Amino acid sequence: MSDSFKDDYSDDFEVTPWKVEGSVDYARLIKKFGTQEITDEILEKIKSFTGELHPLLRQKFFFSHRDLDWILDKYENNEKFYLYTGRGPSGMVHLGHLMPWFLTKHLQDKFDSNLLFQITDDEKFLFGDKTMDEINKNVYENILDIIAIGFKKSKTKIIVNSRHIKHLYSNSLEIAKRITFSTAKSIFGFTNSTNIGMIGFPPLQGVPCFLPSIIEGKPTPVLIPAAIDQDPYWRLTRDIAEKIGFYKPAQIHSKFLPSLQTVGKMSSSNPETALFTTDDPDIIEEKISNAFTGGQPTISLQRKLGANPAVCSVFSYLKYLFDTPGESNERELKCRSGNLLCGECKHDLSNHSTSFISMFQERREKAKDSISDFMYSEDS
Repeated sequence: MSDSFKDDYSDDFEVTPWKVEGSVDYARLIKKFGTQEITDEILEKIKSFTGELHPLLRQKFFFSHRDLDWILDKYENNEKFYLYTGRGPSGMVHLGHLMPWFLTKHLQDKFDSNLLFQITDDEKFLFGDKTMDEINKNVYENILDIIAIGFKKSKTKIIVNSRHIKHLYSNSLEIAKRITFSTAKSIFGFTNSTNIGMIGFPPLQGVPCFLPSIIEGKPTPVLIPAAIDQDPYWRLTRDIAEKIGFYKPAQIHSKFLPSLQTVGKMSSSNPETALFTTDDPDIIEEKISNAFTGGQPTISLQRKLGANPAVCSVFSYLKYLFDTPGESNERELKCRSGNLLCGECKHDLSNHSTSFISMFQERREKAKDSISDFMYSEDS
């Protein structure tokens, strides 16, 4: 990684498309990435169309954007937008991966939007040490998770880069031709030791930003719900969009669901940090039992001093995934006052997580019969 890239992205935390480390300061990240905070005014406009705010919007788990206000104006003027999100199949899917997908489904339902879902199997081969056989297994398992979310079959198409390359390549050339190596280096930190596959990958990830315009035969707005670490790809795409006659893709960025172990985010490469959609109940219980909290060393001290939910992974999971706003507020007050012990919250999270993941696994099993219905084709 180049020094300029480190200077731009790292401090006491680091957020790049391939690595998230440290305790992320999201306000500072907005400044570093040059995005915009999602304001109450924007939330009210969304609510005027949807009738309600999704909990992940209301709780500011989605906190940042590029041109979200613009895309809402387009919709208000009867110009519908596509949704586009994705998954890099590095391993099995955990609850942190699901967060942007939950909002994507909500937006699809409320705005009746078509969705392109890109699986970047080529990226995980080029940027990691897995074989294509290993990655192909992950692709299959990840597709089951995508379908299990409940996206509309008639309005959702899954693109797997290596399998749909003939649909992507010619359009990726239009992007690649307009990006200099100097620009790619400054955004991604490529160096002389970077393999050329990695250098050539970003244009492929950019194609679904413009594919809706190609499908519709006219410039078509696109909204990308994704975690903030993927922003550099869309920044690159936005830089050249108007040069090839398309709208700049709009984005709405999520935070990261924290690791179960100290600071950082959930990680597929470290199973103990995350709850996976394929975990058995006993594994879920064990992970949560060993989870990092903001509690005191002893029960007596916690009763006396209270705990700190702001740094507690268990509290975060309950807040963003399971508790109502009223339940979350009450939990926080009891926690800080010493009237709630960490074991009680762990018990609640274990019950909720086991129930949800069990239900989700049933949906994954049913998804095996409908994979072909969700796959992209030029006739889609």
